[in-house]
Amino acid sequence: MNRLEGKVAIITGGNSGVGAATAKLFAKEGAKVIITARRVGPLEEVAAAIKEAGGEVLPVVTDISKKGDADKLIATAVEKYGKVDILVNNAGVLEEGLKPIDRFNDDDLDRIVDINQKGTMYCMRAATAEMAKTGYGSIVNVASIAGVMGCGGAAYVSSKAAIIGITRHTALRFAGTNIRCNAVCPGTIVTPMVAGTNPATLDPDMMGQMAKHSDLKVQPCMPDDVANILLFLASDESRAITGQALQTDFGGTL
Repeated sequence: MNRLEGKVAIITGGNSGVGAATAKLFAKEGAKVIITARRVGPLEEVAAAIKEAGGEVLPVVTDISKKGDADKLIATAVEKYGKVDILVNNAGVLEEGLKPIDRFNDDDLDRIVDINQKGTMYCMRAATAEMAKTGYGSIVNVASIAGVMGCGGAAYVSSKAAIIGITRHTALRFAGTNIRCNAVCPGTIVTPMVAGTNPATLDPDMMGQMAKHSDLKVQPCMPDDVANILLFLASDESRAITGQALQTDFGGTL
C-alpha cells in the first residue's frame, strides 16, 4: 500500500481495460490520478468507482491524437496538482482485420499512427517538459509483443515498434536526470477492444503466420496483470530501470 503516495499520475486510455485497472490500482496506492479518454461516459464511470473506493481522481476528456489536447491535458494536471510525476501512455487502437504489409489500409495506418504513435509522443513531449522542472518522472508506455515479434497487422505493429524505439530514445535523452522511461509489451489482453474484434475480418494469411510463432495454448493477460507491472515501473521500486521493454505474455512467444 501507498507505493505511489504523493505522486501525480496521468493515465491515457483510462476509460476501460488496462487503463481503468491501472487507474484504480494507482489510486489505491496513494496517487492522485488523472484519467483521460475521448468518451466522457465511460471515463466518468471509472472516476466514480475510484472516488467510491476513497481515491482521488480527475477525469479529463482528451483526444491525444491532437497535440493541442495533449498539451492541455498536461497543463490541466499541473494546474490542479502542481506537477506530473508519472505518465502511463496506454491509449491505443487496433486496425480492422490484422492486415499484412501487402494489404494494409491507408486510413487504418493514419488513424493508428495518429493515436498510438503521435499521441504518445505528444503526451511525452509535454510531460517531460514538466518533469524536467522538478527533476523527477517515470514514463511507462504500453507497447505490445506485436512491436517486438511482428505478430499483428502491419499498421499496428509499426506503431508499437515505434513506441519501443521512442521509449529507448527518451530513456537515453534523460539518463542521469531522475526521469525514466520504460515500456511494457503485453501479449493478447482480455479487454473490450480485443473482444470487439470481428473474426470474419481477420486476414487468414496473417493469422496462419502468427500461429507458427506463438503458443496459442498459453493464457492471455488480464488487465490487472498489466496494471501490476505498470505499478512497479511507475514506482520508485524500479528506480534503477530505464530504457527497457518488458515482454509480458506468459511466455507465449518464447
